[in-house]
Amino acid sequence: MIIEIDFNSSEAIYMQLRNQIILGIATSQLQEGESLPSVRQLADHIGINMHTVNKAYTVLKQEGFLKLDRRKGAVIALDVDKMRALETMRQELKVMLAWGRCKDISREEVHRLIDEIYEEY
Repeated sequence: MIIEIDFNSSEAIYMQLRNQIILGIATSQLQEGESLPSVRQLADHIGINMHTVNKAYTVLKQEGFLKLDRRKGAVIALDVDKMRALETMRQELKVMLAWGRCKDISREEVHRLIDEIYEEY
């Protein structure tokens, strides 16, 4: 999986990294049980601080996408707690839908967009 960071983006680098790893899992570019590069390796490869990679890995662990193993490093390990995932999704969608409502985006446009994006996975 190729990770690309937009250094001009207003989005935090650790969140860009988190998001790209989640997208990699959703699109099967990253598989359960697969090891990610070490914090040092990924930081050197992308050209970012090790603490930034560590923060992204920590967030992914908290969200149930990774487990951190002293011998294997960061390993894709999906948390099967669907109820917790749905509640997290609900909270994030609330903000995104409110943002869309403020921008006068219709329900139909939202549904089309969700269907389009969902089909990618």
